[in-house]
Amino acid sequence: MADNLYEMTVFSRVVSAGSLSAAARELGLSTAVVSRRLAALESRLGVRLLNRTTRRIALTDEGARYHEACQRILSAVEEADDAVSAHVAEPQGLLRVAMSAAFGNQHIAPLIPQFAQRYPKVQMAVSLSDRGMNMVEEGFDVAIRIAQLENSSFAARKLAPNRRVICASPAYLKRCGTPTHPAELVGHECLLPAWENGLSQTWEFRSPVGKRGTVRVTGHYACDNWEVLREWALAGLGIALKSTWDVRRHIEDGSLVALCPGYTFDSDVAIYAVYPHRRHLPAKTRAFIEFLVESFGPEPYWDQPERRTNKVGRAT
Repeated sequence: MADNLYEMTVFSRVVSAGSLSAAARELGLSTAVVSRRLAALESRLGVRLLNRTTRRIALTDEGARYHEACQRILSAVEEADDAVSAHVAEPQGLLRVAMSAAFGNQHIAPLIPQFAQRYPKVQMAVSLSDRGMNMVEEGFDVAIRIAQLENSSFAARKLAPNRRVICASPAYLKRCGTPTHPAELVGHECLLPAWENGLSQTWEFRSPVGKRGTVRVTGHYACDNWEVLREWALAGLGIALKSTWDVRRHIEDGSLVALCPGYTFDSDVAIYAVYPHRRHLPAKTRAFIEFLVESFGPEPYWDQPERRTNKVGRAT
């Protein structure tokens, strides 16, 4: 069993690193040893997991399925090991955390006093920024990211879903009409979070019966800052596709109106804690991640409209 787990670890590291030589460097092994371990794994399973050339590797269909299973198993083993270690080591020392400005300011910064009371020996240095950053080079222990995670050498823990809703102000709807189906967004002024392909974007949705669809929307205004898009929507500039954590209180007080009832605009994007992939996660990092998981719960408070206050006593 130990050899099986070790081979899984080698295989997973090769996939995340992108080559046998890069994985060998990360594992402190020779490329020949990594190659032999992969060959032994494929021989034991009786399938080819990777198509390898001198320049790149590619997962086979069987390899892709096996990689997903390996990730689940290795994560479970790591969490079990770290959970035991966390009871031995008291969280302490400087914890460096990076997070997006809008989400961090609204939903994490207010929780820090509770975390400080529970773990008085942990010091915190928090960066609230939407700029791109390199976790390792800049020395962060953990980053809170709202993203669709790709394969990487980092580990991640899902903290909460990132549900989204399309919404607009009553003033905009009075002026331009109220769409009730995503297809009716065509021709409306939509506020765009990106402009790589000009001032248009494809929004994905799911119908009340679960059928997937897309709609191509356009607009005159785009911005890569979530808070600016929210303020533009509040000002009546157009229709925005927004995360519920950012606009729930505005929908409840009527300053924004949720559109296309019954249709959902969720995606594979979620809210994650991302951290360097280590065999033994520091107690301070594990304590912070577990604290956020506990605080948000399986259904985060911003997606519970019947709750008028959140965990830090603020109106939502």
